[in-house]
Amino acid sequence: MPFIDRTSAGRLLAENLVDYFFIDPVVLAVPRGGVPVAYQVAQALDAPLDVIVVRKLGLPFQPELAMGAIGEDGVRVIDTETVSAVGATDEEIHAVESQERIELERQIQRLRSESSRVSLVGRTALVVDDGIATGSTARAACLVARARGATRVVIAVPVSSRQAATRLRDVADEVIALETPEPFYAVGQWYLEFDHTSDEAMTALIADSRHPELRVAGAAGATGTGPHRVDAPVKPALRDEDLSVGPPALGLRGHLTIPDDPRALVVMGNASGSGRHSPRHRFVTASLNQSGLATLLFDLLTPLEEVERTYVFDIGLLGNRLAAVTTWLSDEPGARGLGIGYFAVDSGAAGALDASVHGQVDIGALVSLGGQPELAGPCLSMVTVPTLLLVGERDATVLTHNRQAQSALTCENRLTVIPRATHLFEEPGTLQEASDLAASWFTQHLDPGPAPL
Repeated sequence: MPFIDRTSAGRLLAENLVDYFFIDPVVLAVPRGGVPVAYQVAQALDAPLDVIVVRKLGLPFQPELAMGAIGEDGVRVIDTETVSAVGATDEEIHAVESQERIELERQIQRLRSESSRVSLVGRTALVVDDGIATGSTARAACLVARARGATRVVIAVPVSSRQAATRLRDVADEVIALETPEPFYAVGQWYLEFDHTSDEAMTALIADSRHPELRVAGAAGATGTGPHRVDAPVKPALRDEDLSVGPPALGLRGHLTIPDDPRALVVMGNASGSGRHSPRHRFVTASLNQSGLATLLFDLLTPLEEVERTYVFDIGLLGNRLAAVTTWLSDEPGARGLGIGYFAVDSGAAGALDASVHGQVDIGALVSLGGQPELAGPCLSMVTVPTLLLVGERDATVLTHNRQAQSALTCENRLTVIPRATHLFEEPGTLQEASDLAASWFTQHLDPGPAPL
């Protein structure tokens, strides 16, 4: 069964760990999502809490799918099997690593600006994260802990894939996971609430752990779920469920949320990384739901297809699948009669543009977040759907490509640059700002139509 949220998962993990005997332990949280989990563990064990900063190296064409990780003290881990399977070149790996090194240093400065590292020399390092999918990040964290002098390294998480847990035993003295479900696609799949953890939430929990006498109001019970709004009591949704989407032969899965009295419906088909389980994608859909928009978040590709470049960049295939699911959706209870918009990321943006032109579907608005609309090629000049392009200020290559794509569009369009944001919009407030802009675009352009059946 899924965990409620990171705080709840941390308490359950802490209850399990108090039965173990750790010599002079230090709890090391893996930012971001590991901090609220580790906070609960540190409190239960009466142990110091610190962070161990690592960054995932995402595939060049699938940023949320790890091909390795880097960490403090020059630690570098490459998943050679994944790199070989997808054919990533040394140049591509170097480009991703260079960008992530910059973000690694920024995160170290933010999280350690007011406190020094807790010494690990001769101690037990208890590495805690919210979960483990491939294990690249956890492996890097273990190597960092060893380099800092830990005599024993233990990994403790609420949930892990079985394969990753087995592989990590060559760098950790022990791997503790409350749950090891299979199949395992993404950590977020096993949480009911899995929102972005802000810098403010992390620093508050760390400060509270080190200085309980100066406890930040609410820190002990904080979920660390980030900056999403809670404007008013939310009415029960008409539908909120995982389901098979589109023609059965496609074998696609998604999550449909239809709030009470929806204004319109946004279809978000993803061909990138963890798809519908991605915390980033789920954050966006939750924000759109709060704005009164129904959402269908689904995977354009099967798990086997999404690691193949040929599928990820087959724009015609992505467009055809998106159109097929849109047609199927028109007969779903609660969705009939709603105006429909597309929200897309990465290569899915080109697929959405293609579907709006060739898919024989009636689309009222389109939003691309850090997308690759230029991959739509000649069909850009044929797009008639009002299109909003959202790009991070620090996502230089994607920003250049979006400007080129915008110059080919003849429909109503806008390119908005989100200050401070990188490709995954991990910086505080940036993903919320992008979500708000998307919600405004959809509500402005989508005809609410008749009441849904």
